[in-house]
Amino acid sequence: MKVYKFGGASVKDAEGVRNVERIVRLALNDQMANDQMVNGLMVVVSAMGKTTNALERVVAFLDAGKEEEALAQWVDIIDFHVAIMKSLGLQPGSDIRLQGEIPYDPKRSYDENYDQIVSLGEIMSTQIVAVYLLKQGLSVEWWNMPKLLRTDDTWREAKVDSAVSSAVIRAGWDRPRRPQIVVAQGFIGGTADGRRTTLGREGSDYTAALLGNYLDAESVTIWKDVPGILNADPRIEPNTVLIPSLRYMDAVELANSGAQVMHPKTIRPLENKHVPLLVKPFGDPTAEGSRIADDGVGPIGVPVYIWRKNQILITMRAKDFAFVLEESLSEIFDIIHRHRLKVSLIQSSAVTISVCVDNTRFVSEAIQELRTHFNVTYNENLSLLTIRGTTPEILEQAKAGKTIMLSQTTRRTARLVVVEQK
Repeated sequence: MKVYKFGGASVKDAEGVRNVERIVRLALNDQMANDQMVNGLMVVVSAMGKTTNALERVVAFLDAGKEEEALAQWVDIIDFHVAIMKSLGLQPGSDIRLQGEIPYDPKRSYDENYDQIVSLGEIMSTQIVAVYLLKQGLSVEWWNMPKLLRTDDTWREAKVDSAVSSAVIRAGWDRPRRPQIVVAQGFIGGTADGRRTTLGREGSDYTAALLGNYLDAESVTIWKDVPGILNADPRIEPNTVLIPSLRYMDAVELANSGAQVMHPKTIRPLENKHVPLLVKPFGDPTAEGSRIADDGVGPIGVPVYIWRKNQILITMRAKDFAFVLEESLSEIFDIIHRHRLKVSLIQSSAVTISVCVDNTRFVSEAIQELRTHFNVTYNENLSLLTIRGTTPEILEQAKAGKTIMLSQTTRRTARLVVVEQK
């Protein structure tokens, strides 16, 4: 069997859903043309377009007590999905019943409310895709992943219980007379008591990888709006190069540096079962794209530029000028861990430690706690540029015209914390 994952850009409108059908049919026809048994296709789908961002605004409005604004945003989200349904010939209310009320409870924490509300994006998108494929004559089943992918209740970054999840999912897949195609949500799971959870932003890739691992997939394919894995973001660098083959190790390094083409946790489940990961363009499904596997080629032969936006640089100095690195490192990182900050770079001297982290809503509380122990300064509106395969010439070109707050250089990699340009 194969796993296909379609991101939000792939299903942002009715034509995107029709394209999913075309790609799915190509896969089934290819199996039959090669005299293979059609043993199934797992289709993992993200929320449509920018729905996740819109649902996040609903949560933020409700948390701020702005109920009218939240309701207006909610109506826009429902209208968006209804318009896609009608364009596909589906009937709201009969073919699909969308969520009516916003599942918000002021007694719950912000993060728990986030998971109950934002997870609805994947629920709605997969219902639409599944019903549309079914009405086109395909053999389809819709899976409700919060009942199948068991997690703990670490809201917004739930930890998956693979022992339970793999057994349940494997049993569902291996049963007799299962349809050829299963449509499932990425990004979301559920607790033992039935509450929905999310796996972290861009977590649909991780879902696809887990399913590939649990079901011993032939391959996992992520369908993107780019030709494959490129050496830079084409929205930033005009002259990009396709990287046709990578080793798992290289892919992990790229993902953890901030490459947007895959979720950082995606690779491990696939490497454990030696399942190849393919990254292909949904606009040209016959293109080769990129392949990540055990047998990937040697080191990437071109420099790779990875931008990580919306960073904050925090510098800590001990109040009594003690040796921070020796005496305070564990205390600093305990605070960082408890406030769920994502560290993208660390630099230290005898008396200071600087960390570059994602600028999330948790940062201010972390800084406040750090200031009880250290003298703290910080800079916002920063980006982290990582260059793999750097040379002195490449590094100088990268620095040109930029305000550099911090730089690190090793044998093969350069990292620059730069002020974001307006």
